[in-house]
Amino acid sequence: MSSPQPSALPQPGFAYAPAQFQQHVEDALALARSLGASDAAVEVSEGVGLSVSIRKGETENVERNRDKSMGITVYIGQRRGNASTSDFSRAALEQTVRAAHDIARFTAEDSAAGLPDAEDIASGDEATRDLDLFHPWAVDAEQALQIALRCEAAAFAVDRRITNSEGAGVSAQQSHFFAGNSRGFRGGYASSRHSLSVAPIASLPGRRGEDMQRDAWYTSMRASDEMASPEAVGRYAAGRALSRLKSRKIKTCEVPVLFESSLAAGLLGAYVQATSGGALYRKSSFLLDSLGKRVLPEHIDIREDPHILRGKGSAPFDDEGVRTVARDVVSAGEVQGYFLSSYSGRKLGMRTTGHAGGSQNLTLTSRLTQPGDDLDAMLKKLGRGLFVIELMGQGVNYVTGDYSRGAAGFWVENGKIQYPVHEITIAGNLRAMFKGIQAVGADAYTMGSKTIGSVLIDRLKIAGL
Repeated sequence: MSSPQPSALPQPGFAYAPAQFQQHVEDALALARSLGASDAAVEVSEGVGLSVSIRKGETENVERNRDKSMGITVYIGQRRGNASTSDFSRAALEQTVRAAHDIARFTAEDSAAGLPDAEDIASGDEATRDLDLFHPWAVDAEQALQIALRCEAAAFAVDRRITNSEGAGVSAQQSHFFAGNSRGFRGGYASSRHSLSVAPIASLPGRRGEDMQRDAWYTSMRASDEMASPEAVGRYAAGRALSRLKSRKIKTCEVPVLFESSLAAGLLGAYVQATSGGALYRKSSFLLDSLGKRVLPEHIDIREDPHILRGKGSAPFDDEGVRTVARDVVSAGEVQGYFLSSYSGRKLGMRTTGHAGGSQNLTLTSRLTQPGDDLDAMLKKLGRGLFVIELMGQGVNYVTGDYSRGAAGFWVENGKIQYPVHEITIAGNLRAMFKGIQAVGADAYTMGSKTIGSVLIDRLKIAGL
């Protein structure tokens, strides 16, 4: 099995070179073998970053981080031990390998424990695929503070009713790692993630403290030059906060609900959680035994592509070194595959799907969506009901599918927003909510590694007055 040839020189901003990481991996694997381990896996990583925050034009925080870690997993048959260290010295490496080995010696056997099967491991071009994930941002603390100040100032400049702020922040982060195991896997790469956010507060003149509304917005990309401008982020966040002034409560009812695209990603996340290996083999999911069954409307598809260039969820291999592949997760509402690691796959009597570490670049679409189905068109489809733009709390029971979240948004009549609403709760059951998806907007938004438009669900209970 061919191995990548990492650079002997550190990449920009890092203290360690990939070749140094690979040497640590090889040394740890050799030591594990010498101790009698039947298998072992090692990952070495380094992260570097800068985070700043300001509030009302004043600096609040400037933080630089530089972290490093080496994690070692040792198997003695089907007994597993794991240990980690942030010390890369030879003595620390030996101590960590011995600690993992000692843990494995006294751990109970687990029939599902072990490295991925050799045929699932990424090798050659699969392990070295370049997905264009590393774009370091050469920004210093003063420059980052100026960006945050511009963002917050743009929010304040929108309207005199923007009277306060929870602040603005800039983050520039980059990391790299190298991993290997005793079954031949070798691979690693560098990646970056940068962001800018702001949270303005709006209030009515003479009524400050009586009607104050907060909202926020952000931009986050692999490359800093692809982020929205500070002024655009500030203006949009201010507009959202202003739109929520004079919010009122509504009476308890049962109506259609439209989830804003940035929130709809949470519904997609709930689907992933319910069809992930851990929940399935523990029988703690409301979508048990759903493979091959229709759990979403026939017009809904979910596609996964781990190899999108610069994608936030892109990866040539998963956390175990298993190759990643593009696939249909749901086709015409029917479940085509779960999200499994090697361990959860074995617990279920199935093969890994390359998802140790989670899902990768999911997109939910509807076959009914037309190019003109923007937010205005989706409001017309809603007709009379609730348009949700904020959710609060963690009221999701993945065993039963029961769903209850605090919410805020807008009341809609005849396809038009009438007024903002707050202090309400929306409730339903995810199984029924999934089947009740009537439409998905063309206003697709990427939240993390999930892309989805606004989602219209036929009916949910609204608890209000």
